Amino acid sequence: QVHLEESGGGLVQPGGSLSLSCAASGSIFGRNVMGWYRQAPGKERELVAVFFDTGVKKYADFVRGRFTISRVSAENAVYLKMDSLTPEDTAVYYCNFRSLVNQFDYWGQGTQVTVSS
Repeated sequence: QVHLEESGGGLVQPGGSLSLSCAASGSIFGRNVMGWYRQAPGKERELVAVFFDTGVKKYADFVRGRFTISRVSAENAVYLKMDSLTPEDTAVYYCNFRSLVNQFDYWGQGTQVTVSS
C-alpha cells in the first residue's frame, strides 16, 4: 500500500502561480512513475504531468510550457510548479503513484486549485 500526502493549491488570480507538493510513503519498491492529474467539474480526470523514475517527464499539451514537474526520488516526493494560470486550469489536482511492477495506481485525496479574479 502507498499513501500520498498532498499540499498546496488554493485560490489565485489569472496569470498567477501556485505550487503543489506530494509525498509518498509505504510499500514503495521497483520501477514507478509519479505525477499529477486534474479533474474539473463535469469533466473526466486528465493527465497534467508525470515523472518516471528514469528521469523521463511527460506533459499534457495544454501545459504549453507553463507547468514544471520535479521529483526528489530519495524522498519519494513530486512537485508541480504552475505559472501563467488561467481560469481553465481550475480543477481538483490529484497526485498519482503508479507501480510499473504491478500496474497499481494510488491517488492522493486531491487539492483544489481555483483561478479566478
